[in-house]
Amino acid sequence: MSAASIPQVPSGFVALVGRPNAGKSTLTNALVGEKVAIVSDKPQTTRHRLRAIVDTGDAQVVLIDTPGLHKPKDALGEELNRSALMALSDVDVACMVVDSSAPVGGGDRWVGAHIAKSSAKKVLVMTKADLPSERTMEERIAEASKLAAFDAVVVVSALEEFNIEGFLNTVKAMLPMGPRYFPRDMATDQPLEVMLAEFIREKVLVRTSQEVPHAVGVTIDDLSLDEKRDMTTVQSTIYVERDSQKGIIVGRGGETIKAIGTEARVDLERLLGTKVYLDLRVKVKKDWRRDASQIRRFGYGEGL
Repeated sequence: MSAASIPQVPSGFVALVGRPNAGKSTLTNALVGEKVAIVSDKPQTTRHRLRAIVDTGDAQVVLIDTPGLHKPKDALGEELNRSALMALSDVDVACMVVDSSAPVGGGDRWVGAHIAKSSAKKVLVMTKADLPSERTMEERIAEASKLAAFDAVVVVSALEEFNIEGFLNTVKAMLPMGPRYFPRDMATDQPLEVMLAEFIREKVLVRTSQEVPHAVGVTIDDLSLDEKRDMTTVQSTIYVERDSQKGIIVGRGGETIKAIGTEARVDLERLLGTKVYLDLRVKVKKDWRRDASQIRRFGYGEGL
């Protein structure tokens, strides 16, 4: 097929940028129609700059779900911020995602200042529309609209699937005409091992609290498929920074690590399309979040 005969459709890249817990990953999953990004109420849940593909037949929208922008406390936080801000450098549409259930604050203004510098089209996306009253929503839209020169404002509720189509129509109208960047049936370009590790880490976040979630890194050490049994063996290591954190994850009599494995196996089986035997181990790697080489070993931020 010659270049001239390749179908041209609105096609391009759309970055979702905002503070932690603004709802970027939940919105990404709702737009794709399946779970590609992990979700929790813990800061720094998203550590990878994930690309998710939404092909509507008449257009292809490549979403870039970024780590939440925040005041970094260690090398990991600095790397995550760098990754999120780099997403603004070469996209067609920059979406500032704002949690409408909370007042606009200093963190939003800091994000808005970076959005304002982008040469891309700009969309203000107010998430969690099911939570505030109508009057509060109007006030927060007015306040957030001052943060940059936005080309459009979209109000959504990903959990209730409210105005998801409206968001897509808004950004599709801003994309240039061109060829599709990815196969139409592809949901994400995230490597399989990364997705498996992230789904395991998500269950750790759900099952633990306080300082533990921030200190967790996950690797996939080995994958092997037994075709006769339709069974994939997944060997994975959960890393923490302290012996006390290891004890929390393992739990009394191993009950917490068992629950993490049981819950993670559901996502892993959906992703792999086979039964899964999950072999989980927990190891201590002291202060890994302060070591740039270790951060890249886990593939966080810009990755390896």
